[in-house]
Amino acid sequence: MSDPAALPVRPEIERVPLDVRNIGEIERPLSLPERLAGIAWLRRLLLLVALALLWQGYAAWLDNALVFPTFADTVKALVAGIASGEIVTRTLTSLRVLVIGYAAGIAAAAVLTSLAVSTRLGNDLLTTLTAMFNPLPAIALLPLALLWFGLGTPSLVFVLIHSVLWAVALNTHSGFRAVSQTLRMAGQNYGLRGLGYVARILVPAAFPAILTGLKIGWAFAWRTLIAAELVFGVSSGTGGLGWYIFENRNDLETANVFAGLFTVIIIGLAVESVVFRAIENATVRKWGMQQ
Repeated sequence: MSDPAALPVRPEIERVPLDVRNIGEIERPLSLPERLAGIAWLRRLLLLVALALLWQGYAAWLDNALVFPTFADTVKALVAGIASGEIVTRTLTSLRVLVIGYAAGIAAAAVLTSLAVSTRLGNDLLTTLTAMFNPLPAIALLPLALLWFGLGTPSLVFVLIHSVLWAVALNTHSGFRAVSQTLRMAGQNYGLRGLGYVARILVPAAFPAILTGLKIGWAFAWRTLIAAELVFGVSSGTGGLGWYIFENRNDLETANVFAGLFTVIIIGLAVESVVFRAIENATVRKWGMQQ
């Protein structure tokens, strides 16, 4: 064995810890472009401005107002329609029918999904009905609606219920089935059964999927309503935004047609960015269930 005295001796090093109070701020301050890039509504606004500029440029290059009016002409037609009150009246008419049909569809979906998670027969019923009617376009039921309910709001509500019901029920049922067994057993240990079990355990745990179904149902209902109003407008001469679009198409007022379509888009953006965003912030984001 080698002589221990011949081994190298490690030098003793004493280090003085730094005073972290004198280090200062560690993170680098963000520049103005970086701060602006972090604002979601500003990014979306710039995207909309870019799309409007593309619209204006293409329409100016095409130079055919009858086929494709410019963005400026569409905005003028929209402002004129709002000032005259026609677009406002048509929009309120459409929204009134939409709220009735959307609420009725959600109520019907709540009943079906409650039965599906409570009984085996209810689960079979929802699965069978969803497979049968979910692929069926709501607008295809319009002739039956006219035959059963005649012209007017009841027929519109009927097709709206069909467009909302299956999307909401399918997403809600999928969310319920994804709830963990731990939460289920916790609810059962507290003695929850039936509607109490659904309302206190399943609904909060499955709310992200439920909210997705509500969004899809809203989109289906809105576009189904506009399409149905086109037919009802031709039949009875009354209606909302759909009839406004059809009427101006017959009069070759293309700018007004685009103004009506623009109103449909604005309402869709408003509902998505205001109503559903507020619900997300107050529920799933606040609960930490969604980033």
